[in-house]
Amino acid sequence: MKNATGIIAMGLVAISMTFSGIANAQSKEKTVTVGGAPMYPSKNIVENAVNSKDHTTLVAAVKAADLVDVLSSKGPFTVFAPTNAAFDKLPAGTVGTLVKPENKDQLTSILTYHVLAGKFNASDVMAAIKKGNGKATMKTVQGGTLTFWMKGKELYVTDNNKNNAKITIADVNQSNGVIHVIDTVLLP
Repeated sequence: MKNATGIIAMGLVAISMTFSGIANAQSKEKTVTVGGAPMYPSKNIVENAVNSKDHTTLVAAVKAADLVDVLSSKGPFTVFAPTNAAFDKLPAGTVGTLVKPENKDQLTSILTYHVLAGKFNASDVMAAIKKGNGKATMKTVQGGTLTFWMKGKELYVTDNNKNNAKITIADVNQSNGVIHVIDTVLLP
């Protein structure tokens, strides 16, 4: 019995050290705070997004569109993540209507319009803008295009409907890509 107690105690110490090591590794990561939560580069897009209080609408929409597995996969992806306030700018009832099962295709189209295949940090986008003499276009996973431009030192993206979104937090690195927080929902 004494040996069993000792083995259990050693196991608990080992588990405690393992979790402590994980916590120390995460605390040493270069994180960006989004929605009051640290975004860890060792976590994937979904694992981080669910912790942001500013992205609860986006997370609910991703779940309703069954895109959790895709955005948790290896990628890499570049995601332009609208805040709750961005979704609030849409006409009343829009989000409620989009998350209904019968509107899944339309919701999926809108969400994948916010995603680029590949990892594009802000510096990559700015280099493309410079190369394009002030504008750069990139194809989304949905198949549409987004146009990027700068106003002073601020980076913007324009959708096919001429809606402009400002990138308010750039380069939130993830294990499977990067997130750029935006202040407006982009529409294909």
